[in-house]
Amino acid sequence: MTDVLVLGGTGWLSGRIAEKWADAGASVTCIARGGRPAPYGTHLVTADRDEPGAYDEVASRDWDEVVDISSKPVHVAAALDAVAERAKHWTYISTVSVYAENDEPGADESADVLAPAGPDEEEDYGRAKVRAEASVRAALGFRAAIVRPGLIVGPGDPTDRFGYWVGRFALAAGEDVLIPDATDRGEQVIDVDDLADFVQGVGRERWTGVANAVGDPVPLERLLAEARGIAGQSGRLVTATDDWLEAHGVAYWMGPRSLPLWLPAGMPGFWTRSNAAYRLLGGRLRPLTETLQRTLDDERERGLDRERRSGLSRADELALLAELA
Repeated sequence: MTDVLVLGGTGWLSGRIAEKWADAGASVTCIARGGRPAPYGTHLVTADRDEPGAYDEVASRDWDEVVDISSKPVHVAAALDAVAERAKHWTYISTVSVYAENDEPGADESADVLAPAGPDEEEDYGRAKVRAEASVRAALGFRAAIVRPGLIVGPGDPTDRFGYWVGRFALAAGEDVLIPDATDRGEQVIDVDDLADFVQGVGRERWTGVANAVGDPVPLERLLAEARGIAGQSGRLVTATDDWLEAHGVAYWMGPRSLPLWLPAGMPGFWTRSNAAYRLLGGRLRPLTETLQRTLDDERERGLDRERRSGLSRADELALLAELA
């Protein structure tokens, strides 16, 4: 039997990875703080990765596969110190945010990554992942795979980004919806379950190297149109310019009072990265409409008018629409 250690295993993506391995017949152990249950068929070791001795219960065993998703370099380094020597293969889930530039369409895994933060600089998400990747390579060498996802989407998304649009169109129904200027904007999305399948396959085959786990480029205009069609919204789409939205305090990409997935102009490389390696390794990309339908079903279950981590409240949106009228 394959022995798999998932550092996490109770979160959105890590839980699905643990579940995929369990479904494949592996013996799966998850390490997490215990605030949420581990997937059925897995074993949960309750531990806080910020505390000494977090890996004591798992450090004396041999592991066929270890999966880590942490964005905290100190967590990654501590896990490597405790477990790397007894791991046959290690998969680290990084991000396309490690890349230094976003202006080159079709860039692949050989593109330059961000430089480490200087002594007086704050280490942001991308630089933290760069440092974690370096630790994995140094400790594991040719026993490691580094997977760099783009925008992960689908049911259960805790960021509320992708689901905002199909959920908002459904909530608005016959009323108007505010959208950004979609000219020359786009996305590369990957369904969370497609990504989890890929990560499990990489570990099963013990593939080593770096792969962008990103979807095919989709113009934002098409994504919005397909989300609208799935949701059945029949009101108008009211477009606001970048300058108008910025002047009215609407943020890009994610977070409170934002229009999710909307990016500043001049970032074509952000949504056109090469996924050739992912495809070559057998990575699946289900149709966008299927992911949108799965997401809408989840949005309805969670509540279309709930308070969101990303996006505009409907009240804020209606106030902005009134100003545009």
